[in-house]
Amino acid sequence: MRNHQTHSAKRKGLLAGVLAAGVAGLALSGGVIGNTVPVLADPVRVDAPQQSFGFADVVQKVSPAVVSVRVTEDIKPAAATAQQFGDPFQGLPEDHPLRRFFDIPGQKGVPPHASPRHAMAQGSGFFISDDGYLVTNNHVVDGGSKYTIVMDDGKEFGAKLIGTDKRTDLALLKVDAKDGQKFSYVEFGDDNAVRVGDWVVAVGNPFGLGGSVTAGIVSARGRDIGAGPYDDFLQIDAAVNRGNSGGPAFNLKGQVIGINTAIFSPSGGNVGIAFAIPASVAKDVVQSLKQNGSVERGWLGVQIAPVTDDIADAVGLGDAKGAIVTLPDNQTPASKAGIETGDVITAIDGETVSDPRELARKVADYRPGTAIDVTVWRNNAAKDIKVTLGNLANLDEAASLNSQGSGAPVNPSSLSGYGLTVTPSEDGQGVVITDVDPDSTAADKGMQAGDTIVAVNGNTVASQDEVRKALSDAAKSGRKAALFQLKNGDQNRFVALPVAKS
Repeated sequence: MRNHQTHSAKRKGLLAGVLAAGVAGLALSGGVIGNTVPVLADPVRVDAPQQSFGFADVVQKVSPAVVSVRVTEDIKPAAATAQQFGDPFQGLPEDHPLRRFFDIPGQKGVPPHASPRHAMAQGSGFFISDDGYLVTNNHVVDGGSKYTIVMDDGKEFGAKLIGTDKRTDLALLKVDAKDGQKFSYVEFGDDNAVRVGDWVVAVGNPFGLGGSVTAGIVSARGRDIGAGPYDDFLQIDAAVNRGNSGGPAFNLKGQVIGINTAIFSPSGGNVGIAFAIPASVAKDVVQSLKQNGSVERGWLGVQIAPVTDDIADAVGLGDAKGAIVTLPDNQTPASKAGIETGDVITAIDGETVSDPRELARKVADYRPGTAIDVTVWRNNAAKDIKVTLGNLANLDEAASLNSQGSGAPVNPSSLSGYGLTVTPSEDGQGVVITDVDPDSTAADKGMQAGDTIVAVNGNTVASQDEVRKALSDAAKSGRKAALFQLKNGDQNRFVALPVAKS
């Protein structure tokens, strides 16, 4: 014991000598006077809980509520003619002796094996109530004639389709429980509390394997993948493959925070980028499907585009936020209320609108027949317009008007400084662009021959002089850009061009 203490003391003395030598070296090389020891800053550190980590407890609790969805689709055979089946004796008399070798039994022109066929598709789903209501994707059940639910333990049940919503790609099925059977189910969580980097567990039926579990993190929020007007997907990196569609993505509390719907995959397999419908969206849609079998949404009736920095400068807005409006040819709730083409919608019922997607979601949250206050920016001022929303589900799209030919250009004129050559439209509504300088800003912005300039800065134009006057007024008012409203066929769009210097 004494020898150990002596040895330990010697080690401490040796260590102190080494440290002292190091400090002395610093003092000599760095010009530090004395034996002051430098203080080093502690590195940034996140204290993780000191316990074993895994997903087994979550998976064990939620797995009985996750199911495989098998969808049967009937495919009717197409009628065929004898010529399609290569009858070399077409035209022979009915009583000809060779006929018996080439006549096709059954329906004339249809081969004997052409009975109705069945196609099978598979996806995933999960129970949301103990009496058998379950959620999946619309694209999983679309076109189906029969639905079979396969439980985690292999038992199978028939199900009926309650309703679908193509705009959010959601569907609701119902299993008829026998003898009062109760099903394990899960609940929706609060996806608004989910942060990028939080753990997520995906359970589903990839490639028909059933009961497969993968884990990852939330990679991003608010993703727009071009699937529809209400895109607001969670992006996750848990492995999701074909067959996972309609399956749940869980947080560590076992709550559904998203419904796996799509993957980004150049190769067709998992590359760690999957998209899930947020629980906040699914919860409202599912409730409406359960009550009504469909989803009713408010309809404003406008075509909208983002407000770019150039457009904001052109209309006098301080921030590039909101949605700029073009109105279709048919009557809509917006046009009846007085909203005009060129208005920028900045708020709904006092809540700011940042972009077209947010506007679409806000309007869809209201029921048809609801009166809302729409704030628009027009002529350098904000204005509130009360609009009674229509029903998007019952929207009867009006037939597009046939566009008129522009005819041969008459007295084309050049808009100096803009790279545009224009001529009056035959119907007197706007001026038609006949040529665009390929090196001009107009060409860079996508303006092309055949476009009709309908208005400049909200002022309708019917001649080159009116276009010039609108541009001159924009320059005099100090605007950096002029807003051109263009029409090509039935499509309206806006382009902002820098005001040319005189």
